[in-house]
Amino acid sequence: MKNNFNDMSVEEFRKNGFKLVNWIADYLKDIEKYPPLSQVNPGDILKRIPQTPPQSGEDIEKVLNDVDKILMDGITHWNHPGFMAYFNSTSSAPGILAELLSAALNTNGMLWKTSPAFTELERSMMNWFRQMVGLPENYWGIIYDTASTSSMHAIASAREQLNLGFREKGMTGRNDVPRLRLYCSEHAHSSIDKGAVTLGIGLEGIRKIAVNEKFEMIPEKLEVAIKEDLSNGWKPFCVVATVGTTSTTSIDPVEEIAAICEKHNLWLHVDSAYAGVTAMIPEMKWITKGWERADSIVINPHKWMFTPMDLSIYFTRKPEVLKRAFSLVPEYLKTKQDDEVENLMDYGIQLGRRFRSLKLWFIIRYFGVEGLAARIKNHIDLAMEFAKWIDEEKDFERMAPVPFSTVCFRFNPGSKTEDQLNKINERLLEEINASGKLFLSHTKLNGKYAIRLTIGSIRHKRRHVVDAFNLIEELARS
Repeated sequence: MKNNFNDMSVEEFRKNGFKLVNWIADYLKDIEKYPPLSQVNPGDILKRIPQTPPQSGEDIEKVLNDVDKILMDGITHWNHPGFMAYFNSTSSAPGILAELLSAALNTNGMLWKTSPAFTELERSMMNWFRQMVGLPENYWGIIYDTASTSSMHAIASAREQLNLGFREKGMTGRNDVPRLRLYCSEHAHSSIDKGAVTLGIGLEGIRKIAVNEKFEMIPEKLEVAIKEDLSNGWKPFCVVATVGTTSTTSIDPVEEIAAICEKHNLWLHVDSAYAGVTAMIPEMKWITKGWERADSIVINPHKWMFTPMDLSIYFTRKPEVLKRAFSLVPEYLKTKQDDEVENLMDYGIQLGRRFRSLKLWFIIRYFGVEGLAARIKNHIDLAMEFAKWIDEEKDFERMAPVPFSTVCFRFNPGSKTEDQLNKINERLLEEINASGKLFLSHTKLNGKYAIRLTIGSIRHKRRHVVDAFNLIEELARS
């Protein structure tokens, strides 16, 4: 029984810390021995965990052992090279070390005073990253947890820019506030809808704009929708353009959309959570066309820059609007330095802030910009090669363009109805994911069931892509 009031001793921490680091090193080295997708049934892990907490303390060694005995069967391994579902976030070794250091320091960066290095490192990392993706100097950046939070702050800023007194008076019970309208494409991420729900815009306040055959927003349709809404008493206030949509990674025409936003004085938010990191590749600079006209942009290094969950970067040309929307400073948070420093708590809903910028500092310094760009470019090349194999295989069909590293395809042996093809591909995906070798996800494009394969892991090599294609082909034929 641990009967003192102390923390774990330094000696015990050192011993078990070495043991845990060795476990992590072996886990990353031998990760392919695990199935990428957990094969347990609902409740299996729950049954292994005692229903009541221990009354007396246990040795940390026993806790570490129970990671293997209790949890590992129920882990879906996002770090596994067979994980090619969703946008396959992976953690690199320098990022893992930064997380360890962040937990040890346990600093809270709500104010400059609560940790000056926190605030100033985040400011420096935002400056570094802005340069890496080629944004001009008038963009100010801040780190949030996920793109859902970043985009919600963009919508809140767009609402605040209207100067309709929402901060003071709210949105309910008022006759002097028009119904607000937000626009995005049919393929925008669901976080845009959630942000609108959270901020009182409501799902009916969102208008989804039609896309072309490449699943890109049609600017002419956006212009028509805005004019219709204006004539019907709506108040257009925000447009979300996506560079790298979730289903197909399609690219909305930002420059044309920006011209429409400027014409109608609407906030333009660019959601490039997945694809934005590719802007550091010289050959991919074309994706940033028109970005300098956006009011805000989100990019997630945790999606495709080998950064442990979570880290989302939000850039805006109008930080003063963001601050106006959220800054509240009670007496107990006032400091003598407030007039000469930036307090990050003023720029969002959260007060407490984790030291996420450490991860960027470690990762960018370890790999370098050229090293990061080369790894991401290799993923794009591998995806192009996989897409070429799909195109050349007579019973397979590619369902969308491949501008980045995600390939949408389906098995199409011919002489089948669309309903039959949907069922065949749904069954095929189930077989793939039950194989214990590969984990893929799906989407529906114009009602057609499509299988998605994404390459973006720091552990992805060409052999993993070859093995994935061979497995998919084998299971489809069987």
